[in-house]
Amino acid sequence: VVLFLITTLIIFPISAVELDSLKKYAPQVEGTIRAKYEYNSSLDGHRFQVRSARFSLNGDLSPITSYKAEIDLSDEGVTKMLDAYVRLKPVDWFNFTIGQQKIPFGTDNLRSPHQLYFANRSFVGKQLVSGLRDVGATVLFRNTNAVPFDFQAGVYNGDGLYYQQDWQKSVNYALRLEVFPVKNMEISLNYNSIKPEELRMHLYDIGTYFDISNLHLEGEFIYKTYYQNIFPDTKSYSVFAAYNIWTNKQFLKKITPLMRFDSMTDNNKGKAVDGNIYKTDDIARKRFTSGVTFSLAKPFLNDIRLNYEKYFYADNVVNNDDKLVLEFVVRF
Repeated sequence: VVLFLITTLIIFPISAVELDSLKKYAPQVEGTIRAKYEYNSSLDGHRFQVRSARFSLNGDLSPITSYKAEIDLSDEGVTKMLDAYVRLKPVDWFNFTIGQQKIPFGTDNLRSPHQLYFANRSFVGKQLVSGLRDVGATVLFRNTNAVPFDFQAGVYNGDGLYYQQDWQKSVNYALRLEVFPVKNMEISLNYNSIKPEELRMHLYDIGTYFDISNLHLEGEFIYKTYYQNIFPDTKSYSVFAAYNIWTNKQFLKKITPLMRFDSMTDNNKGKAVDGNIYKTDDIARKRFTSGVTFSLAKPFLNDIRLNYEKYFYADNVVNNDDKLVLEFVVRF
């Protein structure tokens, strides 16, 4: 940003008033790095991973136009282009976004990696709606009177981020309503219709959270149906609690103990095998997660997350997933 301003001043000398105006439109650079160590107690195995190495460039081009471009240089070793959109906001209560973006659906799904409470997302936010980004357009309407709410609606190609050449005969679409009945409380209702290949699937989601002093309580439930009942309906839920313990230490801002329980039934991702047969992609399971997060002092977000995940499967399924996770997160 500094280099951008200096270069501009050299090429185009401007007044102090014009410089203040230019600062407002200077691009902002942001980044998130998540590095983790995991010990799988079921397999007695270890591994290190870089779960995220995200960098984004965002800012305003005019009083009504903004943009964002974000790339993940290492999502478990894979480079992915994420957001790339233009947003128009002509009035405070409306905006329009077009380009690559996250679909407005769910609660856990919409959190950025640095906003997560646990090292790994819930089954609702990962197994059922993992990677829910696409290319399309979204509108948002905001009401701040009486009972405040946000309403979003969007239409998308349905082929994900990396296949944008095909002409579409059908599209994916999503609806999201967030209501804020009282301070520190949210209730969301979500709907998403997707068609990865030939099978149309409908996802219904309800989520809520409530902050009471230092205590955060949250729950989310998702119900997924398949066209012509070709696969049994999938259901998943997550409930968790987190409690902030503030400290007066110079280097440590707070300590947050957490507990979560989540569950899911058999899930299919919409892709057929052996002709027109739809088999289970994600087997039914339950999980209990306990942990603690150490939030280091500002100015930048810097968390250390320590979690232990205990899985529960049917009696005839071998459990290879119990693990201890130590994750370091920085956001700048």
